[in-house]
Amino acid sequence: MASRYLIGETTLAAGSAAAPESFTKKATRNAALLKEKTAFLTEQKKANKVKRHDMKVRAQKYEKEYKNAANQLIQLRRQAKFSGNFYREPEARTMIVVRITGINKLAPKPRKILKLLRLDQLHKAVFVKCTKPMINMLKCIQPYVICGYPSLKTTKELIMKRGYGRIGNERTKLNDNAVISEKLGKYGIHGMEDLIHEIYTVGPNFKQANNFLWAFKLSSPNGGFVLKKHGFHEPKGGDWGNREELVNNIIKRML
Repeated sequence: MASRYLIGETTLAAGSAAAPESFTKKATRNAALLKEKTAFLTEQKKANKVKRHDMKVRAQKYEKEYKNAANQLIQLRRQAKFSGNFYREPEARTMIVVRITGINKLAPKPRKILKLLRLDQLHKAVFVKCTKPMINMLKCIQPYVICGYPSLKTTKELIMKRGYGRIGNERTKLNDNAVISEKLGKYGIHGMEDLIHEIYTVGPNFKQANNFLWAFKLSSPNGGFVLKKHGFHEPKGGDWGNREELVNNIIKRML
């Protein structure tokens, strides 16, 4: 009578011959592998649940921190106005720089600085820390860039809509928190909210987080530029230069 073999089982038809030894070994091995895989997936599911909970708690903490900072700023402004004084706004800690010109007739020094800032293509944008050396570097390339102080909303939209990470030498879409955790987990950055908070507040690991982010590739602004040859603060009006908080308007049109 013909024997009946099933993968992963050792059941035989009634009255048939004994199963070959190789089949028995294979069935035992498959059963052990299946059990190991099931246990691993269960543990991974539990670990992911804990990670999601922790990220949710941190996100709520960040939102509370942003809200308290905004309320404190409003309160200080009101106190200064009530007492008849002027309130000095806190200095910005981060700046966004966007390249708006090509490579034609570009001097070697500005070309080198743009390359150091990873602004090697038109409409590329990067975050930089507002330090004295960085401000001096930006003075040399002001006729070729737009810069200013991004708001929390602009920072979030840039990273979520146009954010890519550097995995090796590849440009990887940030569509999974595991991608961020793999590269920046040792710095306490395990998800998108952690990354946004580190960039916006210029945390202690700003350099690592910023280097992980690929330079943002933006589009030409909706409605076009005014006049690239002239500065933003010139009487006739133009585009290049430091727009301070007004940079958020043009970034929104370039997303």
